[in-house]
Amino acid sequence: MADILEHSALLVLQQHYKVPFFPIGPFHKMATATSTSFLEEDRSCIARLDKQASNSVLYISLGSIACVDEEEMTETAWGLANSGIPFLWVVRSDSVNEKQHWHFPEGFRALVGERGLIVKWAPQKEVLAHRAVGGFWSHCGWNSTFESICEGVPMICRPHFGDQLMNARYLTYVWKVGLNIENVLDRESMETTIRRLMLGIEGKEMRKRILDIKEKVEAGMLKGGSAYESLNDLTEFITSFLAG
Repeated sequence: MADILEHSALLVLQQHYKVPFFPIGPFHKMATATSTSFLEEDRSCIARLDKQASNSVLYISLGSIACVDEEEMTETAWGLANSGIPFLWVVRSDSVNEKQHWHFPEGFRALVGERGLIVKWAPQKEVLAHRAVGGFWSHCGWNSTFESICEGVPMICRPHFGDQLMNARYLTYVWKVGLNIENVLDRESMETTIRRLMLGIEGKEMRKRILDIKEKVEAGMLKGGSAYESLNDLTEFITSFLAG
């Protein structure tokens, strides 16, 4: 997958280090597992997604570690509510900094009604692969980024720390399959970003681009594809030491 997403950077590294490179993956597609989550997944959300139109639902998850402050959480809730877009929102019990429990703003649940589903944790790979999911609001961790690209789901980027910042820049400026939120403490900015991704021309263009990347990734895993051949090359490279 790296040879597709980071081809130019990979060439520079190969020229600089002069050692064998084996760009393989995505691993979660090459060696699938039932679940790799440390948190209990609420699979009831899949049945709810089954009832939604294709590409109509926004999935929101900031991963298992990232937290936000109370103000951002409240503005996020109103941004989602005011957007009019169906959503599946993962809200961990520790999603808000220094709080074990955060209460949704008054009137939020009544306004959202059946349009919004909130769970403590979701089977993310299955959610992203679902036909109803048309966007992913993410912290842009590398696993989440890979999983979203592999399922052809464009992203709203809300990075927090570490590699998430760089991943978000790649998503928005290099691969052009993601949108940044201009102001995470402003519900109108959030609402606008959601609607741009889910309903706007930008979102449609991003969906086309990310589906093209998805097809290239899938082709790379087939016999004769780049990832397939790189895995064979790695196997032969390792066994060559045993033979010697």
